[in-house]
Amino acid sequence: MRYTPAGLPAFDLSLKHESQVSESGQVRRVSLEIRAVAIGDITRRLQALPIGSTGTFAGFLSAMRSGRGTLFHVTEFE
Repeated sequence: MRYTPAGLPAFDLSLKHESQVSESGQVRRVSLEIRAVAIGDITRRLQALPIGSTGTFAGFLSAMRSGRGTLFHVTEFE
C-alpha cells in the first residue's frame, strides 16, 4: 500500500490470466501477466485478498508513466 501525492491510497499488484481458446480449429493455451494498480476505496478490499486468489477484474488500460509497457487500472472486482 502506498499513497498518491493527492493522499489517495494506491495498491500495486500483478494479475495473471490463463485459459485455453480455439483459434483456426486448434486449441491454444493463453497466458498473460500484467501489472495493475487500484486507487481509492477499492484498495482495502484488494489488499485483503490472499495471494493467488481468483476473481473477475474490470477497469481500463493505460501506458505506464515511463511510456514503456501497459498498466491495468482496477476499478471493480468480484
